[in-house]
Amino acid sequence: MGRKFVCPLCGNRDETLIGNYLGVPYCLKCFVIKDNKLCRTSFKGTPPPTLVTYDLSKEQAELSERIVENFKNGKNTLLYAVCGSGKTEVSYGVIQYAMGLGLNVGFALPRRDVVIELYERLKKAFPFNKIVAVYGGHVHETSGDCIVLTTHQLFRYQDFFDLLVMDEVDAFPYAGNQVLENDFKESLRGHCLLMSATPSKALVKEFSQNGNEVLLLHTRFHRHPIPVPKTVLLHGKSRYSFIIAKLLSYRKNGNRTFIFVPSVEMSEVVYRILSAFCPNGNYVSSKRIGREEIIEDFKNGKYDFLVTTAILERGVTVKNLNVIVLCASSRIYDAASLVQIAGRAGRKIDAPYGDVYFVSERRSEAIEKAISEIEYCNTFLHNLSRKD
Repeated sequence: MGRKFVCPLCGNRDETLIGNYLGVPYCLKCFVIKDNKLCRTSFKGTPPPTLVTYDLSKEQAELSERIVENFKNGKNTLLYAVCGSGKTEVSYGVIQYAMGLGLNVGFALPRRDVVIELYERLKKAFPFNKIVAVYGGHVHETSGDCIVLTTHQLFRYQDFFDLLVMDEVDAFPYAGNQVLENDFKESLRGHCLLMSATPSKALVKEFSQNGNEVLLLHTRFHRHPIPVPKTVLLHGKSRYSFIIAKLLSYRKNGNRTFIFVPSVEMSEVVYRILSAFCPNGNYVSSKRIGREEIIEDFKNGKYDFLVTTAILERGVTVKNLNVIVLCASSRIYDAASLVQIAGRAGRKIDAPYGDVYFVSERRSEAIEKAISEIEYCNTFLHNLSRKD
């Protein structure tokens, strides 16, 4: 069931006083249609409220409302949510509230590719607000109702944000970077919402002890379990034989595959080997020219598989996706990154399943921890189903 519209300015929830313009609800107490535009009739000096429609599960709706209440009461929030739980949508409520009051709102992420994708999502979710994206090489416009930016760009906004949402607080290059962490603190003049599927114990402890709140969302929005990775112990050419067999099988079923590799150099090498047997693929890395177009083509079904470095371990949703991690015991992969990579599979409500394989010469501690974490999160879904 869709969430009922509540005006973020006056609190009106009376359905008889809520209009609909181009499929978007608006408050008849505060707004009228004039010259084919929404215009305020009250609250002089305040920008139009955010007008957005989206569906939330019961758990998501409760968390969204709690986050708004925390913001109203001057409390920061850490949302500890599994991959695919819909935590971005959960943040819409507080963004809506803050923009409706004319406050300075930011949404920060460590990686440029994820900023670009989130920018497009927020534009669709908030069609009557000015959403801008700020990242390296794209700084021609730096002000708007909501600024989506990389953490490297926070230095531009000293003592600026009344609400700063930040996803992937545990991700490279932000995590452990003292300069970026200071930029975050110095840009915040109000309160923040931090989100992560794999927050550090130190961060959870910090939030738990400083009068703020840690909220948990350990079920995916479609209420299906996170695919539990299978570890495949192989080395040498046998690794490629396994992957090629899987790619050919997936192609018959109309499924696509991410193949994660631990280095930029390896991405092209692995792609060349696989393409000799499975021609309809490509590869991307931080050094790959035109990677945004390649990723978009993959999402649109142009390729059957994509060899990638860690640049796609977060923030990407593709239907009917399987995941293979080659050299999963590499030091570059800690437990958190492996959990994030596994979380790329089964994210769509109409395609909630997918295979995840960790291909490795040995079982590393990170592999064991990642699988244990995913199994632990899936127990919450089991317990929730029993209550239902």
